[in-house]
Amino acid sequence: MRATSQPVIVRSHTHFPTIRTFSAWTPCVARHRMCKYGHMSNRFLLRDALAEFPPYVPGKPPASAPGLKPYKLSSNENHLAPLPGVADAIADAGRVPANYPDPKSTKLVADIAAHLDVDEAEIVPGAGASEILSALTNITLEAGTSVVYPWPSFEMYPILASARGAEKRPVPLLEDGRHDFPGLVAAIDDTTRLILLCSPNNPTGLSISTAELDGFMAEVPAEVIVVLDEAYFEFATDAEVVDGMAAYRKFPNLVLARTFSKAHGLAGLRVGFGVADPTIATALRQVIAPFSVTSTAQVAAVESLSRNDEVLVRAKDVAATRDQFAQDLRNAGLTVTDSQGNYVWVSLPDDDAQDFEAACAAQAVAVRKLSGGVRISIGPDEALDRVREVATKFAASRTA
Repeated sequence: MRATSQPVIVRSHTHFPTIRTFSAWTPCVARHRMCKYGHMSNRFLLRDALAEFPPYVPGKPPASAPGLKPYKLSSNENHLAPLPGVADAIADAGRVPANYPDPKSTKLVADIAAHLDVDEAEIVPGAGASEILSALTNITLEAGTSVVYPWPSFEMYPILASARGAEKRPVPLLEDGRHDFPGLVAAIDDTTRLILLCSPNNPTGLSISTAELDGFMAEVPAEVIVVLDEAYFEFATDAEVVDGMAAYRKFPNLVLARTFSKAHGLAGLRVGFGVADPTIATALRQVIAPFSVTSTAQVAAVESLSRNDEVLVRAKDVAATRDQFAQDLRNAGLTVTDSQGNYVWVSLPDDDAQDFEAACAAQAVAVRKLSGGVRISIGPDEALDRVREVATKFAASRTA
């Protein structure tokens, strides 16, 4: 590279910019810094907060292995075929791709409101529950504020907090993988604007009980918004699990985040919704991008919601498979939580978790290694059988 001189516009506090001449690389390359996540700073006018952004790492695709069908059990996707009518609705909606979708998702909002017995003003549609979570951080967080959440939990929580410039206050889970509610209460102060809870918790799978949430909400200032992320609630079978809608009716500052991605099997279409007090819901609509829920997503969600009884039956079938699979892994010698999602959590030291993930990959099954263990989504029987075999050999190798 040869150094050349070129004009650079420098913004000043005066009305007009000042033009100065610098070498193309001599004085400025020394000012370029690489942050720990690989972003180059000082070359462009990017936010300083990007240096603290933890990257979102999606579940890996399965590796190929000779003679083995690959299976992806790393993203908590629903492996079952779409319900009758849903695929037809998707095909019909895709016939006119030139038109924008209904920006208010009118039919979908009306159907969700009727299903939950709330006013339509309390329903906010979005491109998955993730967009609802993003909007909630957008209306509450900024520099000088803080957000409290359990950890480990959904990986988007710290990413969204960083995006708003807020202080992140992760509270470690208890030894058994449950939320530490006294610890969460202790983390709240005058700067706290948002609290995120996850039930069932992703990745540990444990649900919040009614007694736990009631006790916690009694300690939270009434003006602080608390989010109950219920992406997996349809799979929960624990008799003590909190009923999100019942809790919502008791606590005006509680917001529910739900999705059609998991039990409804529409993850690829990106559609979810929030249930919130009308004042909060109005603020959410202000920051959600127009047309974010596509026409295809809207009609598919409407059709799937109309078959909600069937969705719940299938979710409970997945839960039954989950419970048997979890017990099989325990019988093999692994430590497995009482998961309430469409996945199981195997607690392992990080090095062992890495080895377990690699052993599954060698059998063309992708699972998800995370801090403190491995998360395994419930999938086809053949895939789970391979994981069972890996678990038996893995546990035996650790005790030999």
